[in-house]
Amino acid sequence: MAQLQPYMPWIIMAVNGLIAGWLAGLLLGGGGLIRNLIVGIIGAFIGGALVQAGLLKLPYDFNTIIPAFGNQIAVSTIGALLVIILARIIGR
Repeated sequence: MAQLQPYMPWIIMAVNGLIAGWLAGLLLGGGGLIRNLIVGIIGAFIGGALVQAGLLKLPYDFNTIIPAFGNQIAVSTIGALLVIILARIIGR
């Protein structure tokens, strides 16, 4: 287990990205495993930037649903939704 310790943030980010991308794919349709992972990780960066800038504030504490990671997944999912919507607008 000690061998995985340095990689845990990357593993958590990948799982968070997969969940966020999957949820965004469910809400807006489409996407495979790799696309969901990429969209979720990009969404995590965008959602985090929006929170840092004060442009995004969650109306509910999602950590009560999923302890320790609920808010991260919610912010990442919102960011992933924005990524998908922007990609669809640009792709037209």
